[in-house]
Formats: sequence, C-alpha cells, structure tokens
Amino acid sequence: MPTSLRSFAFASAALLAAALQPATAQQPLPAQSIPAPASDRVELSDLEQVQKLMGAGQLKPALARADAHLAKNPRDAQMRFVRGVILSELKDTAGAREVFERLTEEFPELPEPYNNLAVIHASQGQLERARTLLEAALAIRPDYATAHENLGDVHLQLSVDAYQRAARLQPGNRNLGNKLSLSRELLSKTRTTP
Repeated sequence: MPTSLRSFAFASAALLAAALQPATAQQPLPAQSIPAPASDRVELSDLEQVQKLMGAGQLKPALARADAHLAKNPRDAQMRFVRGVILSELKDTAGAREVFERLTEEFPELPEPYNNLAVIHASQGQLERARTLLEAALAIRPDYATAHENLGDVHLQLSVDAYQRAARLQPGNRNLGNKLSLSRELLSKTRTTP
C-alpha cells in the first residue's frame, strides 16, 4: 500500500509512487466460484488464508502459502495477482514486475495487473510507460476508479515536469512560475490525503 507523504520539497517521479494506488489483495480480481464445504465447518480457501496472513502482516508465510497453492494451480490468476501484491509489499520490485507482466500477457482481459505494473513503472520514473499501462487498464474496464485516479496523478506529475522544463527555458516567465507552483502544490496535496 502506498504511504502518504507529509512534506513536499520538489516534485519527482519517486514521490509520485506514493500517490499512486496499487490494486491490493483486498481488491481481488473477479471472483472465482468457491464451492461450499461439505460439512458445517467452514474452511478458508487458500486465497482467503493468504489474504488473512497478509492482513496480519505475515507476508513471508503468505508468500509461502501462495507459492504452495500455485505449485498445484499454476494458472490461478487471482492467486498469482495476490503473489505479486505480496512481492510488492516485500519490496521485491523485480519479482512483482515479473508477476504483473506475465499476468498482462496471459490474461490481457484483467485490468488490475496493468494498474499495479503502472505503479511500479511510475515509482521508477517511467511515467510515459505508466500512462500507457493505465490507459490499457481503462480500455479493459472504463469504470476502474483506481486506474482513473492513478492516471490523473501521472498526468499531474507529467505536467509538473513539463512546467519545470519550460521554466528553465524561460526563467523570467511569471505565468510559467505560477503554473509550476500551483501544479506542485496540487501534487503535494494528492500525497497528503488518505
């Protein structure tokens, strides 16, 4: 999950990542039907167990449980997505990126992996790539609010970057200075709201 930044000195792509919202395990992919248990005792599915471990902050056991499930069910897109979320939370960016990239290749109809892949690219300053991925997510699901919000944040960062370049080329242009100040202030506010 992204953290909220309280201070703002200078707009940068690294700070943008804090404003972008990845899809999380609490926002699962389209539900798969889970058969009701034969007994009165309700058993948690592997996915529910992994999510419960994640909710308790037990990321390594959650990853181990996800990996065990995927060893038997390698095409389970939902568990693979959750595995990518766990890797992201464990700061294994390369591993998470690989999971989300494969999901976009094998399940191009799912928007969430595109969104999370965009968050990774934005955190690395690759804003144009992030924009393209978010647009792909929205082409799949136009009502995906998180992707719309993230696309707005990417556009805002891109505008700050463009105003900064223009202000360096025309340092005396007050209009550019005002636009840059306003866009930086707005970008700062996107990071301090929950």
